[in-house]
Amino acid sequence: MSSASESSAPLPMSIRARLSVMMFLQYFVWGAWFVTFGFYIFSNTGEEGAKIFREGFIGVAYGTAAIGGIIAPFIVGLIADRFFASERILAVLHLAGAGVLYYLSTLTDQKLIYAVLVLYFVCYMPTLALTNSLSFHHLTNPGRQFPGIRVFGTLGWIVAGWLVGKQVRLVDGALKFFGDVQAGTSIEPTSKPMVIAAAAQAILAVYCLILPHTPPKGRGTKVTIGDILGFEALRLLKRPSFAVFVLGSFLIAIPLQFYYNYTSAFLNAIDVEAAADKMTWGQISEVFFMLLMPLFFARLGVKYMLLVGMLCWAVRYGLFAYGFTPGVGPIMPMLYAGILLHGICYDFFFVTGQMYVDRVADPKIRGAAQGFIAFATLGVGSFIGANLSGVVQQFVTRDGVMDWRTFWLFPAAGAAAVMVLFALSFYDRSADEAPATHG
Repeated sequence: MSSASESSAPLPMSIRARLSVMMFLQYFVWGAWFVTFGFYIFSNTGEEGAKIFREGFIGVAYGTAAIGGIIAPFIVGLIADRFFASERILAVLHLAGAGVLYYLSTLTDQKLIYAVLVLYFVCYMPTLALTNSLSFHHLTNPGRQFPGIRVFGTLGWIVAGWLVGKQVRLVDGALKFFGDVQAGTSIEPTSKPMVIAAAAQAILAVYCLILPHTPPKGRGTKVTIGDILGFEALRLLKRPSFAVFVLGSFLIAIPLQFYYNYTSAFLNAIDVEAAADKMTWGQISEVFFMLLMPLFFARLGVKYMLLVGMLCWAVRYGLFAYGFTPGVGPIMPMLYAGILLHGICYDFFFVTGQMYVDRVADPKIRGAAQGFIAFATLGVGSFIGANLSGVVQQFVTRDGVMDWRTFWLFPAAGAAAVMVLFALSFYDRSADEAPATHG
């Protein structure tokens, strides 16, 4: 298909609808349990709840997602891209993931929970790349059409948070949907969100079988480990600005994990009601700023977009640190502001970074460059950050009481330090002036 026909051919509504539902379910599954999982661990740590976990396990547990992220390229590159249709391997991975997640909800042994978490994310993380590649395969104009498909994923995450946070209650040991929100107790500190997510993932597994057929694109081709991890893009590191960008992205990914791992536990610990529901305002903010990205990009350029994103991470953690005072309670405007900053934090850093790589990389290695950045940030950086957050939790906990202010000041200082380093070191005017030529 020529580029001209790609830009003009309409996307059949049946394909648009099926891809949109796929994205909705894909991120509903993740959002239904991943947000509240930290609070579940927190509520059963030490002398609390079922006394399943030791202090610091939140960070260790969330680090398993990064392990899945590191392994995912091998599954996609060595298996999915070469031997099986995307929709079929998606169905298999989601069905296996549903079973593993339900099994996880029944466990009470920390070591076994950790092992099963790793297994789950080995099943789930490859599906993130596969749903994207499947979508791109069928879109006639990905640049214009993909955002409209991908936004349904964000909507799925929002609906999951609203459902778990406000519309499902535990009444006499059973789940009650859409009833009196004051009846029974919240399911956030329990394993029930995992049960809901497992059921949704089983539905998604079956649904994948009616997705448009997507044959393996790499059948018959030779693939190396370097190709899978994007090592071909290492020659871009000879460009000082790109080397600084990679280092800054890797470093900022470390303090970022504090938010993803501990915000639910923090909000629930300071008695914020329906915390999972309130956290969905971050995704609503993400959609809003995503729509404004072209305007900001044209006015600010790459460097200042990235700097604003890093600054907002530091500000967000500062708002969390001082948005609660023991004996006084939460200061909700500050906490809401910290949550709403998610749109800038995510879009101005992650999305801008992807756009920067797209502009500076030669078309032949553009995919490898994106894979290398994902490996450095979502893989290695996230793994270090997740485990470090658990170490900091142990450091700030005395006699079973966690000092949340000191906890949040650690990533605030880390994000601010990376921002200063990046501001002094990064300069690439060419990336602001013209995108790389697309092949």
